[in-house]
Amino acid sequence: MGAGIAIVAARAGFKTICFDTSDDALARAEKQTRGFFDKSVERGKMQAQERDAVIGNLSRSSKLDALSDCDLVIEAVFEDLGVKKKLLSALDEVCAETTIFGSNTSTLSITEIASGSKRPQRVVGMHFCLPAQLMKLVEMSPGVLTSDETFATAWAWTEAAGQKPVKTQDKPGFILNALLVPFNNDAIRAVEAGVASPADIDKAIKVGLGYKMGPLELVDLVGLDTQIRLCEAFYPITLDPRAACPPLLRRMVAAGLLGRKSGRGFYNYQGGAMFGA
Repeated sequence: MGAGIAIVAARAGFKTICFDTSDDALARAEKQTRGFFDKSVERGKMQAQERDAVIGNLSRSSKLDALSDCDLVIEAVFEDLGVKKKLLSALDEVCAETTIFGSNTSTLSITEIASGSKRPQRVVGMHFCLPAQLMKLVEMSPGVLTSDETFATAWAWTEAAGQKPVKTQDKPGFILNALLVPFNNDAIRAVEAGVASPADIDKAIKVGLGYKMGPLELVDLVGLDTQIRLCEAFYPITLDPRAACPPLLRRMVAAGLLGRKSGRGFYNYQGGAMFGA
């Protein structure tokens, strides 16, 4: 997800630093990013010189202090409140007082995440939709203490990056996932009940409803483990049985079938190319 957000920023002309604690992860992201842009050139969607300019806007580091001069830092670490709060606390120590911290969370409270920072008024929810490099929507959510200035500045940046923001309340799932998680669970339960194969379920949804991606393709892209986290965030709050985690989903994750990132979920994948490349 972070690599896709970095593409959005760099493509809009912003100097962009990709941070990860793992050099191997950074190397994989760089390879996928180059592959994505090479394919864009091959398909005539951009010129080679445009590709080179965008790639020139990207740099990478496994050292947090490389972010010290950033005006905006968007975190896209996995959905664990403790990890996100710890990251914001560390960013407090290296970033300027004027830096805005955006969170790409889709399940956790922005207000709770912001409590990890000494400056919660500078924290805002910025949920990019998967795959970020192709989808335009960003759900923008202020926390209880997010300042109007912070929200307005983050909103303006999102528009400058070529995205389309919508404002949501600080509630789990915001708009899209609050609707999608039960829907995706319905598709998983249909597979478990033997209603149809994953491919036929996705084909029915795409052809019948005009969706560009089927629900099981989407779960594979998001990650089956992430779908479990979404269920665990929503069900205790809503008590909607459709939001409860399907047994098949837990069995697949226990078997290591996480979707695209593991090479197998409801479908098999090869090559590790970024979606859309």
